[in-house]
Amino acid sequence: MSEVSVVLVGCGAPLRSMGWYHATQILHEGSDIAARLDFIVEPWFMSEAGKSSPGGAEFAEFQKTLEATKGIKFFSRVEDVPPVEDGVKRLAIISARTSDNPSLFASCLEIGCHAIFLEKPGAPSVSELESMRDDAKKSGVSVFMGFNKNVSKFVTKSRSYANTHPNTKVTFLHNNNYDDSPESVGECFERNSEGMLKNMAIHELALSVTYYGVTVDNISSVEADKEYSSCKTLTGPSSGKSFTDFTKLKFTIKTKDDNEVSIAADRCGGDDSVGIVSNAEGKELVRFTMPDEEDADTIKNAEERIAGAMPYFYVQDPDYGTLKRRVARAIAEGGVAEGVATIDVAVETLKVAEYLTPILMEQLK
Repeated sequence: MSEVSVVLVGCGAPLRSMGWYHATQILHEGSDIAARLDFIVEPWFMSEAGKSSPGGAEFAEFQKTLEATKGIKFFSRVEDVPPVEDGVKRLAIISARTSDNPSLFASCLEIGCHAIFLEKPGAPSVSELESMRDDAKKSGVSVFMGFNKNVSKFVTKSRSYANTHPNTKVTFLHNNNYDDSPESVGECFERNSEGMLKNMAIHELALSVTYYGVTVDNISSVEADKEYSSCKTLTGPSSGKSFTDFTKLKFTIKTKDDNEVSIAADRCGGDDSVGIVSNAEGKELVRFTMPDEEDADTIKNAEERIAGAMPYFYVQDPDYGTLKRRVARAIAEGGVAEGVATIDVAVETLKVAEYLTPILMEQLK
């Protein structure tokens, strides 16, 4: 099978940024991803200010190594990437700060990309994401989203169990493993300033949209679990600004056509994701976890191959590998990327996130 040519936009800091992990995973010979990483665009660390910032030296070493050993070309602007060659199918992977995505996306449409893999949530606002979607359609460019849990085994198993056991309810729990301190969580709030529902829990909202028919117009009620949830205002270490966001959040959505799903997220809860199926009285019947025993070898190999990275990269390694394999294959062969969310799903998911955030914050006052 032929390979697609990848332009990675937004590499970020080695060991810490998702873009860097995308690059590392594609370059791993055992990943079985039909993609060749040809270009990396990194606006921040290749700027004068970024070179001397934290992570700048590590990025420079990463750049030097890949240029020498892989022949990968680095640029500070998407516009500087050479035109796509005849017969080559080009995929852009955008993994930058959310606020930068609209302009980077527009630039990717101008350099001959056949498809774009866009990390969540895609854009800061619904209107910007809708505009990006419309521009891509005009250009004939397919847009896939990095909602890795749409292809996760624990989601499939949870839904399957609930569907075969009447009167059950599903909760999707997402844990991160930040230190439970104002400094650590404050840095998280600052770096992910769009907020929990547009960032961390956007994966679970995408599941609710994809599998439970949740839309803004279809929500009949939403109720926060006040005992579980916590909303705080913390200071970002780089800017010194205050950020208000959820450290923990759990809520239940009910729809007008009688679907129900619960979502929970904990910034300091660990490094797993869980599907919990309960009976009508709320008693837990079964839970399915990501990672599971089937993923243990893949995760162990990732930990040994790339020591010192953010722990959630290892946990998500199997699913992100699946996403990129399906996307690359679909581009190369002209087929369908099975189970991979499109930008249309992302638009609806972002609408739900914007709708729920003020409601849930008000309930937690």
